[in-house]
Amino acid sequence: MNPHPVHRLPAPLEADVQRVKLAARQATERTIESLGLAALASNNAFQRDGLLGAQFELNRKSAVFALAFNEEFDRRVLREVAPRASEDSTQSASWESLRLVEDRELEIEVAAERFGLETAHACEWELRELGAYVGALLEGARGDREQRNPLRPEIVGHAMYQAIETVSERPEVRAALAKEMARSLATLLRTAYAEIVSDLRRAGIQPAGLTVRNADSRSGAPSTGFGASERCTESERAAFSPDADSRWSSRRAGASHFAPSTRSGGAAAGRGTPLGEVDPAMMALMRRIAYAEAAAIGEPADAGANGAALPNLIHVHREELRQAAAGSLDLMVIDVIGSLFDQTLSDPKVPPQVARQIARLQLPVLRAALGDPSFFSSRRHPVRRFVNRIASLGAGFDDIGDDGAQRVLARIRGLVDEVVEGDFDQLEVYQSKLAALEAFVAEQGRAEAGEQGAADLLAAKEDELRLRQLYAQQLHGELKDLSAPPFLRDFISQVWSQVVVAASARDGAEAESVRQLRQVGRELFMSVQAKTSSAQRKTFLAELPKLMKELGEGLDLIGWPEASRREFFGRLLPAHAESLKATPLRPLDFNLLAREVEGALQRPLPTPEELRGAPANLPVLDDVIAEPRFSPEEAARVGLVDESQVDWDGQIDIVVGEDAPVSAADTAIGGLPQPSEPVEPTEGRALAEHVQVGFAYRMHIADAWQKVRLVHVSAGRTFFVFHHGSRHKETISLTHRMLVRLCETGRLRAFENAYLLERATARARRQLAGVGGGA
Repeated sequence: MNPHPVHRLPAPLEADVQRVKLAARQATERTIESLGLAALASNNAFQRDGLLGAQFELNRKSAVFALAFNEEFDRRVLREVAPRASEDSTQSASWESLRLVEDRELEIEVAAERFGLETAHACEWELRELGAYVGALLEGARGDREQRNPLRPEIVGHAMYQAIETVSERPEVRAALAKEMARSLATLLRTAYAEIVSDLRRAGIQPAGLTVRNADSRSGAPSTGFGASERCTESERAAFSPDADSRWSSRRAGASHFAPSTRSGGAAAGRGTPLGEVDPAMMALMRRIAYAEAAAIGEPADAGANGAALPNLIHVHREELRQAAAGSLDLMVIDVIGSLFDQTLSDPKVPPQVARQIARLQLPVLRAALGDPSFFSSRRHPVRRFVNRIASLGAGFDDIGDDGAQRVLARIRGLVDEVVEGDFDQLEVYQSKLAALEAFVAEQGRAEAGEQGAADLLAAKEDELRLRQLYAQQLHGELKDLSAPPFLRDFISQVWSQVVVAASARDGAEAESVRQLRQVGRELFMSVQAKTSSAQRKTFLAELPKLMKELGEGLDLIGWPEASRREFFGRLLPAHAESLKATPLRPLDFNLLAREVEGALQRPLPTPEELRGAPANLPVLDDVIAEPRFSPEEAARVGLVDESQVDWDGQIDIVVGEDAPVSAADTAIGGLPQPSEPVEPTEGRALAEHVQVGFAYRMHIADAWQKVRLVHVSAGRTFFVFHHGSRHKETISLTHRMLVRLCETGRLRAFENAYLLERATARARRQLAGVGGGA
């Protein structure tokens, strides 16, 4: 005996089947609650035990029940929509034809028939409308639409009673479950049928009684529900449904006239934040295409080969997508996304292996564009960022076949699998995949930078710098309320604190040299205060040369620039002169102030434990002091580029083959929401704040342009580690100050003139302009 062939449901009907399954899951939850309430209300101990036992079994095996219900329901629905070219086994057996049937099977048939009759009586009007719409989908012309309705209560009842069989083998438990489940499901089915009819009506499907229908094909081919006789042109659609494109209406407030279609997202709705709303028929069609084409766009047999040309799925299935579209705006979005992927899949900067993974995201991207207007208006949209991030990571590698590139490619492939095979209509899916990809790239970059110990050395230098900054911040807080010239408070907290830290690192925190430097800071602060007596003035003048000498020695320890010294001492000497002429202080006030200053300067230096709780970016006033110090061996080890190594007055050659930067006007698409954010900077000072790990850049170093890839950024964004070269990788490390200066002078630029989707949009606009000009 030949098995039944597998038949595919029309796209709208797939969404309706999912809605019935969702109603069954809700009925299960209601039944668990109602069984408990019925047990509490029962006066019969035997009946109470049966109800509690049924509640326990259903609660324990609710997943098994749902799986069994789905399988049986799918089987019966497919059998109902199978072609009926002849009276064969595809038709339901009559009562007279039953032979050797077990009693239990006969009981299920009878119970399902009874459930169908009772439920049909409760939702008669809903079933009439549903039968007309489903009949139109199935193109049945024999007048038996109600009988062939695969969603009718009898079919649901069969699946329900078959699923109850899997929950328990005890007859009393099955009886209790059947009674309560039938009551719960019958209530929910009426609502489900009404929602299904509403969805089909909004999808533009005409009921069978209001459309001209063709006769069934004699070939026995299965009906798709989208025959040519049922389709209408765009003008007809607009004429019969004037509100179909209400998203164009100017009544909506705001600059954009674009808004998502008011359609349901299908069975996946409610599990997260949907990417707007899309027609159920369109959603089901996109899922079917995505699943069907997953194997076709799989990895080629040779992972290192470029593979065959990648198909543009939106163009391949364009007619199907246009037939399921809700209006002219959806038609426009389909064409726009198709054109974008024409440019995306042929982008020369994206390796073929990476383009293959991006090609698998065509339907998820189309889903986001159809439902969410912010896909076009926001460059920070998670779907755009996910696609752009994948492309930029691929463009960063000179050789996609090396180990690091293959690890990144494998991770991208896994994340794309999860998107395509999961709920790609949920916003959280893309946010989580993007976060996972960025975390993986950051960890791999740290591992690459750590091969030569660069990451650990730079982390230690950054911690040292942050300890100095934290101590300066703490000292500034201690001195800010004390009476003294502002320049002197800033000097002691921002500069002299670095002297104390440097001496502590060299000699130890409890060394005599450190204690002496703290004392010098106290004497400096008190030197500008009014003196209490003539004797104190004489003592101050006698000790002033020694104070100036100790200040100079301390500043030599940290290499404070000569220009900054001259400026500071030029302000300090007049302050000393003013203190000698000021009204004398009371000895008590002078001594109290000296004790407060001494207490602030004697504060212990911060520990690494305190550093963990400090903010990542601590303020420091003097950028030169903030620069970390490296020995020549350390600088060579991490490839540190010093400012003296760059000829800042030299001319910079142009980059051959570099594309012009893309502007916001280049990415605007007429009729769609305009981007609200500027394009990402590709050069200039702003680029320094937008560099990202894994991206490629052009760096002018050693009088030549080099393609470099950013592999690691320290936690406080103090150091940036680049690699360049394919076989023999070289490390280039920059401080933040050096990175900014390279960007400002045009010696560091982005390798990509814009992100993938932005430059694809710009190329598509140029091509259309060229075609229009030629015409």
